[in-house]
Amino acid sequence: MSITLKGAFTAIVTPFKKGKVDFEKLAELVEFQISAGIDGLVPVGTTGESPTLSIEEHIEVIKVTVETAKKRCLIIAGTGANSTAEAIHLTLTAKDLGVDASLQVTPYYNKPSQEGLYRHFMEIAEKCQIPIVLYNIPGRCGVPIAIETIAKLAKNNLFVAVKEAGGCAERVSAILDQIDITVLSGDDSLTLPMMSLGAKGVISVASNIIPSEVKKMVDFANANDFVSAMKINKKLYPLFRDLLIETNPIPIKAAMAMKGMIEEEYRLPLCEMSQKNREILRKTLENCGII
Repeated sequence: MSITLKGAFTAIVTPFKKGKVDFEKLAELVEFQISAGIDGLVPVGTTGESPTLSIEEHIEVIKVTVETAKKRCLIIAGTGANSTAEAIHLTLTAKDLGVDASLQVTPYYNKPSQEGLYRHFMEIAEKCQIPIVLYNIPGRCGVPIAIETIAKLAKNNLFVAVKEAGGCAERVSAILDQIDITVLSGDDSLTLPMMSLGAKGVISVASNIIPSEVKKMVDFANANDFVSAMKINKKLYPLFRDLLIETNPIPIKAAMAMKGMIEEEYRLPLCEMSQKNREILRKTLENCGII
């Protein structure tokens, strides 16, 4: 059941309309991504606002993504949880729907020990038998996945990759120094630095609005053409920077709404961005030639 992950993967937003998930718009966004040549989609991750979706909505978002994609790109479903039992339920359901892999975030709020993390991820792997991408994002979860824990997990070949979103490019070197595993950047602004150290791609927020540009940059880097990749990165860096001006996915949804791609709608506790930050983002989108 092993899988090779390489390239640009979009952490796709979940569009809302009058308080409900807009599944018709979601299908349009999936088609837009595939037509741009994206390597894969990651539904119901952080960018997909998974914390405010019901279990039923979470599963339906995965189902619509899989059915719309029709095997034209890889699907890595966000099926992590801070309850191991819930993560197993979501992952088994996603597996039945036909996803290619599961993105498993570090359990949040309950702050398990490294032994607890190891047992949590191993239980999911053993019960679900699906390729797993570990998701290290200590800024949201309160605890990192230690490199020693990744090394222990990687002895099981179901653990195929690590999404690194800890804001530290050095982690790529540290992981690859000890472990033969694929590393994917979880921060658009660090994609190129991480790839220069051995990462194989990105799970991107920015590619929601500029998928072909992000893919082109990643493809250049994977071909060791870092001069061409750096030109794209330099052009897009202001966007990468300002998509973090407020909590993700607020800025990317605002940007997509400015471009006319979606309605700008969130679920509490997320809400629209401040007017000051909105104007900063709009100017950046104009300067980058996106709107």
